[in-house]
Amino acid sequence: MLALPSCSSSDGGSRTVTVFAAASLTEAFTTLGAEFEDGHPGVKVRFNFGSSATLAQQLVRGAPADVFAAASPATMKTVTDASLAGNPAVFARNRLEIAVPSADPGGVDELRDLADPKVKVALCAEQVPCGAAAAKALDAAGLDVTPVTLEQDVKAALTKVVLGEVDAALVYRTDVIAAGGKVKGIAFPEADQAVNDYPVAALKDAPSSALATEFVTLVLAEQGRTVLTEAGFEVP
Repeated sequence: MLALPSCSSSDGGSRTVTVFAAASLTEAFTTLGAEFEDGHPGVKVRFNFGSSATLAQQLVRGAPADVFAAASPATMKTVTDASLAGNPAVFARNRLEIAVPSADPGGVDELRDLADPKVKVALCAEQVPCGAAAAKALDAAGLDVTPVTLEQDVKAALTKVVLGEVDAALVYRTDVIAAGGKVKGIAFPEADQAVNDYPVAALKDAPSSALATEFVTLVLAEQGRTVLTEAGFEVP
């Protein structure tokens, strides 16, 4: 494993780096957090995973954090417009798939099946990145889909499928991979019209500024790219 530089004394003895990250990054960033801790003995990486839109609002309202990794440039812009971060870098891309239960009780084979009123569909709310991407994909397909539920992040939408509460959901490819055999993923061509860029930035008032910079460096480095690719992300 690549050895990372030890943390700088400029952090004033702080030994925690707090990372706000999109829910879809849970598995990949948990792995990177463990690798970061291995390279920084005594340092703890603390994550707050959730909807990028919600996390951005928390940061604007003063929540203390060191790093923000968002699932769309629009949600990162909320933070940069508030002068909380500068120069975010795109580190990954993600695309949608249809997730269905393994037995596929709704008989879903393609995107247009989601427009069937008999098919129970979960979508993310449109103000969050997975919902905005779903809206773009459905618009590209010329489809009108009425979901039975709108979820606040992609993991919540996926959970509806895992529990069998819906017949299908539009989630990220990475979430289908993370769910393993609990769901089946169906690719569809309109997903190409709604690929999400993921930007990351160290926050300007990061309590652990040196650690924040080093964590972002890890995400952008080959070590981070490898973990992200294995999770199903595309890397620029």
